[in-house]
Amino acid sequence: MRKYIIAGLLVWLPLAITIWVLNQVLGVVNGVFHSLLGALALVMPASLRENILGLGSIPGLGVLILALALFLTGMFVANMFGQWWLRQWDKLLSSIPIVKSIYSSVKQVSDTLFSSSGNAFREAVLVQYPREGSWTIAFVTGQPGGEVAQHLPGEHLSLYVPTTPNPTSGFFLMVSRDQIRPLAMSVDEALKYIISMGVVAPAAAEPNGRNQPG
Repeated sequence: MRKYIIAGLLVWLPLAITIWVLNQVLGVVNGVFHSLLGALALVMPASLRENILGLGSIPGLGVLILALALFLTGMFVANMFGQWWLRQWDKLLSSIPIVKSIYSSVKQVSDTLFSSSGNAFREAVLVQYPREGSWTIAFVTGQPGGEVAQHLPGEHLSLYVPTTPNPTSGFFLMVSRDQIRPLAMSVDEALKYIISMGVVAPAAAEPNGRNQPG
């Protein structure tokens, strides 16, 4: 009986967690959508308020509008005119006290992570952590710069060491390049390996660099 219960759990648990995560994301999106509808209803004539608030009861409309807004924003900033407006927007937010420190930090991180020219999370490596002789997987996020780089002799890399099974939290390390072992596995394979606590192992690399079944 225990064997069958565990077998059934292995079937339904991934689906249940997937549904739960999607439900949380949709809840956040719908919350933002309802807040925007409420703010819009306050500035609209009284005869239109009920119709505007009624849009919030349409399933999936918030997600559709969010996707459309992101698509249109991307199209707008992809040309010279949109780039000019984006620079003016950055200057405006960067001139507001308190807001500028938060906005500039978040923008710098997001540009590094999501920019097609960025190097963040493009390579998985092995590093000894938290002590010598104990190895873990880390992701290269760049190289130390500024004052920090002046105090580090030789070539160093900036690493993000994710925690298991939640890779959204972790530790930031600066490690000498000769203490790092590069891996042939992709970032996606490394994330699966970390999230599964080593259960879902990626394929071993062939001498020519390709992966082969382990």
